[in-house]
Amino acid sequence: MPQSEKEMHWHNEKTLVELQETTTTYDFGGDSTLPPPPRLTEKQEKKLYRKIDARLMPILALLYLLSFIDRGKFLFGVLSVHNIIFLVKATSACAYVYEQGNAKLQGLVTQLGLTGNQYNIALTMYSIPYCIFECPANLVLKKFKPSRWLPGITILWGVVVTLMGIVRTFPQLVGVRICLGVAEAGLFPGVIYYLSIWYPRYKLQYRIGLFFGAASVAGALSGLLAFGISHMNGVGGLQGWSWIFILEGILTVLAGILALLGELKDFELYVRMDDDSLLVMVDFPATAGFLTPEERSYVIWKKKYDNSSVGEEEHFEMRHFWAAAGDWQVWLHILIFMSVIAPLNGITLFLPSIINSFGYSTPISQLLTVPPFVFATIVLYIFAYLSDKMKMRSPFVLAGLVMCAFGFAINISNVPHGVKYFGTFFVVAGSYSAFPGVVAWLGNNLAGQYKRGIGMALHIGIGNFSGAFASNIYRSRDAPRYIVGHGIELMFVGIGFICVPIAILSYIRINNKRDALEKAREGSGEPSKFTAADLRRLGDRAPDFRYTL
Repeated sequence: MPQSEKEMHWHNEKTLVELQETTTTYDFGGDSTLPPPPRLTEKQEKKLYRKIDARLMPILALLYLLSFIDRGKFLFGVLSVHNIIFLVKATSACAYVYEQGNAKLQGLVTQLGLTGNQYNIALTMYSIPYCIFECPANLVLKKFKPSRWLPGITILWGVVVTLMGIVRTFPQLVGVRICLGVAEAGLFPGVIYYLSIWYPRYKLQYRIGLFFGAASVAGALSGLLAFGISHMNGVGGLQGWSWIFILEGILTVLAGILALLGELKDFELYVRMDDDSLLVMVDFPATAGFLTPEERSYVIWKKKYDNSSVGEEEHFEMRHFWAAAGDWQVWLHILIFMSVIAPLNGITLFLPSIINSFGYSTPISQLLTVPPFVFATIVLYIFAYLSDKMKMRSPFVLAGLVMCAFGFAINISNVPHGVKYFGTFFVVAGSYSAFPGVVAWLGNNLAGQYKRGIGMALHIGIGNFSGAFASNIYRSRDAPRYIVGHGIELMFVGIGFICVPIAILSYIRINNKRDALEKAREGSGEPSKFTAADLRRLGDRAPDFRYTL
């Protein structure tokens, strides 16, 4: 036995054994095939989850990074290779292009002969299927297993990106953009749902932060990579924008194959579908070969009783869809999501314009786009860590909204450029740091694996429409103050200031009501009216469930 395993000092606690015996008829996550869960100290538990982090997070961050690099290259490709002066960045909701003030869109636009609003139509044709197919994608993730589904869609969108490099007409461009939106729709909500299966709800936001923050930082490399590839202009009779799509599409396909087939060991390729020990992409805790049986049992037990005394439902029924679609908190959180994602998308698109208006040279302008994102990443990690430690989401979502409001108020004002640049730090940091909390908050408050998966897909899918909207509100004729754009962003932030307190007060009221009912029942000595099956069926509406604030 390895020394690291000997140091775990596994021993069973009577309370854990008794708890397991009360639900022996209900298998959760394959726990019936595993030994009883061990009792771990806080230090041992942290060590276990760091081990899980080291296995899960790198491949997930890589796939997410490739997703928004591929997405961003469409906007990169429309620029003349002689006019590209800024980095291209993108997140799961939009792509951002940093271009010279009056540079004309050329390259892809000229070669395909796009006229009028055809470019905007092609851009929009990605967002619509991306938002629509996020929910169905989450439904099939567990059916096909993450180790097959996530790498599979990665290979698919890599092929689509490669084909985008050889399109020659507007209809072809629209077609591949639609296919790209469909293929990529399953990644971000799928990964969030996947992480919610592995991690307890008060360890979730930090992992979402690692995933989202790491990909955002690494995204800075995409512009440098694209700039280098653009110098292949004319090679093989293809323009630089074509090579950007072709080469990065091939890179995406290779990454998907790596995640799907597994690691190279002793120069031979091993694939073991019954045990994840040799797979780069891991499925679920019960089949995680890199964990010992005792470790698997503990992870499943920790999640099983994370928000319920009897575990939660795992098997899909149509009522799970209607339960999620009809849940008041899903729709309230969609508005909260919009209040964060709209500023996130809008300010990142606007940031190059405001810096360019300062009159700095191209290299200095490029450097000045970096500090706000570095600051945002630091704040994101701090917020994520403290949120999990305090077991609260709303204070950090509100803090992010306050930072956004402060930053937008500065930028809509008639103040010196230096002050406006200072304000962008607050907008970028506020929106980026609040985003993982918004996603984790709803995930914490939905019980039942399929209801959670559907609810989070609706949350992200519908909420992302505000991101597409925000990317079109900054008009060049409104420069340099962009009163319309900043005003609309402040409107979205205001929606958050209304909806977050409503969510907090609603959760407090429901929690207090359930506490009072439980106290009254215990005082009267009456047995519970609900069976274990009833409580699992009720999910987050069960009397023993408490909402996270």
